[in-house]
Amino acid sequence: MFNFMKLVTNENMKIYRRPRTYVMLGLMLALIAAISIITYFVDDSHNTLAWSMIFTESMISYMLITVFTIIIASGSVADEFTSGTIKLLLIRPWSRSKVLLSKYIAVLLYALGMAVVMLLFSFILNTVLFGYQDVTASEVVSPLVSGSVAAYLLKYSLLKYVSLVVTTTLAFMLATVSRSGALSIGLSLFLILGVNSFAPLLATLKYKWADYLLFIHLDLTQYLDAAPMRDGMTLGFAFFVLAIYYAIFVGLAWYVFKKRDVAA
Repeated sequence: MFNFMKLVTNENMKIYRRPRTYVMLGLMLALIAAISIITYFVDDSHNTLAWSMIFTESMISYMLITVFTIIIASGSVADEFTSGTIKLLLIRPWSRSKVLLSKYIAVLLYALGMAVVMLLFSFILNTVLFGYQDVTASEVVSPLVSGSVAAYLLKYSLLKYVSLVVTTTLAFMLATVSRSGALSIGLSLFLILGVNSFAPLLATLKYKWADYLLFIHLDLTQYLDAAPMRDGMTLGFAFFVLAIYYAIFVGLAWYVFKKRDVAA
């Protein structure tokens, strides 16, 4: 177990010693700061709620985090093949499964770290600018929801992270199968940002098989407002469908990586 944690640590070091990691983090934080500061100066009456800003910036930031994590996930495996360092990695006393798992865990930790930093930065910045208000979720999000806005934001973030894990796993699988970071990034962004934008249209299909389409269930936050894209859909069913896709993505990545010849 200790040796495996060293392997995960090594993969984390590969991620965090690259300038692009900090560039992406800086871009996200700069965007959040710009939105908050511009709103502060535009709103002369200063009636803007800090929680409204936090929630708005969270929605925007999770899209950025998804894109950034796809880039990291795609490069994690593909870059090893491109540079030829995969041979050096596999001659060490670790199985291929552990090598792949360490890379996967490091990518998920990166996504989690980005989400936590984003939420903390947005909360602190907007509390300083707009002050802390004790409001309910119905005042900030929608009259259809109730309870604490902080509790709602926590549920929102957890559901977003589950969707992010599935998306990341898809990008990770594509990179493992294709050995091309550029192809993996392109396909992942096309599927997630392109095809996913048509999810509401796909949800209108009257065929039973449409219930099992990945893109209809990727946005789990639709269940927080009790407004699923398709009638009769539940959060439990969405988790079930995503679990099936997740297992397929993981299984395919593992199988291809185990069987791939890296001697050439």
